[in-house]
Amino acid sequence: MKKLLSIAVLAIAGFAAKAQVASTATQTVNLNLSNAIELTFTGSTTATGAAVNLAFNTVNDYANGVASSAQELKVRSNKKFGVTVKTNNTNFTYTGTTTPAPVMPVSGVLALKVSANATGGAIASPFSASAYSGLTSTAANLITNANNGGAQTFSVMYNATPGFAYPAGTYTVDVVYTATQL
Repeated sequence: MKKLLSIAVLAIAGFAAKAQVASTATQTVNLNLSNAIELTFTGSTTATGAAVNLAFNTVNDYANGVASSAQELKVRSNKKFGVTVKTNNTNFTYTGTTTPAPVMPVSGVLALKVSANATGGAIASPFSASAYSGLTSTAANLITNANNGGAQTFSVMYNATPGFAYPAGTYTVDVVYTATQL
């Protein structure tokens, strides 16, 4: 029994004396980030929003104007940013039966307000959350110094007041939003 115990102790001692062999490899991983920004309409998830149709059906619509529902936009940016707004033309494009085609200016007819702002930035004057301000074909600051992030949203509402000077038909203009990193 003593001999068997000696063999067991020698076997364990021999096992413990064996050294483990190891090898290490290292690799550097570089993240090469670029500045990135994207502006989309949340309803379409694209840079083109659905058409906003403002119907003028009554005399009161012509006298008081017609407002749209809120249109939400989302900015994804890895830097602070600002948003500008303008129309693509100084006048609406007319589609209808009147000839010659009437010319309706955007200025004085189409206005916008920022109905919600979750960008962390400020609504730029003359725009506000409580009153409509007119649009023109010249870019104007809408949101300034907004925070970077993956879901910075704001909503706008349009109001049109063409008055009684224009005949029936469809008057169209594109509103262009531009998000720019600071």
